[in-house]
Amino acid sequence: MAPDRRAQLDGLGVIFDIDGVLVDSYAAHLESWKQLAAENNRTINEAQFAATFGKTSRDIIRELFGPHIVDDDVRRLDDRKEAIYRDLIRHDVPIMPGATGCARALRDAGARLAVGSSGPPENVQLVLEAFRPIVDFHAVVTGADVRRGKPDPQVFLLAADRLGLPPACCLVIEDAPAGIEAAHRAGMRCIALAIRPDRRAVVSSADAVVDALARLTPSLVRSLCAIPGGTPGQ
Repeated sequence: MAPDRRAQLDGLGVIFDIDGVLVDSYAAHLESWKQLAAENNRTINEAQFAATFGKTSRDIIRELFGPHIVDDDVRRLDDRKEAIYRDLIRHDVPIMPGATGCARALRDAGARLAVGSSGPPENVQLVLEAFRPIVDFHAVVTGADVRRGKPDPQVFLLAADRLGLPPACCLVIEDAPAGIEAAHRAGMRCIALAIRPDRRAVVSSADAVVDALARLTPSLVRSLCAIPGGTPGQ
């Protein structure tokens, strides 16, 4: 009898970051930071933006506007920046190529799926609505649910808890060093998505690197993620 492929990932969780993984948000986030900076008589270039990958927008604002900025101003600038971003993508969410097919294949194989993002819930909701006609997620964690951003593991530990799974039975999909570190600190394996060849070295600390979500197969997840009662690859 052929094996039941729907059960090959039973008891395993896959936690997706959003920006740079489920959505190709690079251009929209860069533009939103540029607009926010211009509104406040500042500038931000692409190199500065790239150096912030994986960090919360609140942490980025403190880096760009100075460590002595008061919390009320951080919140105001954060809200404004994210509102600009949502306006840029609202009518055409830039879903990453292969993202819906990848998520559906993993779910059909028995994996429990979660989103673990440092972004605000409004941003996450836009993405979930774009995915919902094709695939739904079992658990969602946003920046509103955590007090500490990546590389702190809080976001991924909470996602595992909401999936009802131990961290060792979860695998994270990330695109940034801070997210990879957070996954490892949570006791989870991590697959990095590096669409551009120059990003592979940046995310080399991941347990595996793929250049397209179509390569993120149930077989790859099973080979890396701890099987309940066993070890990775069993």
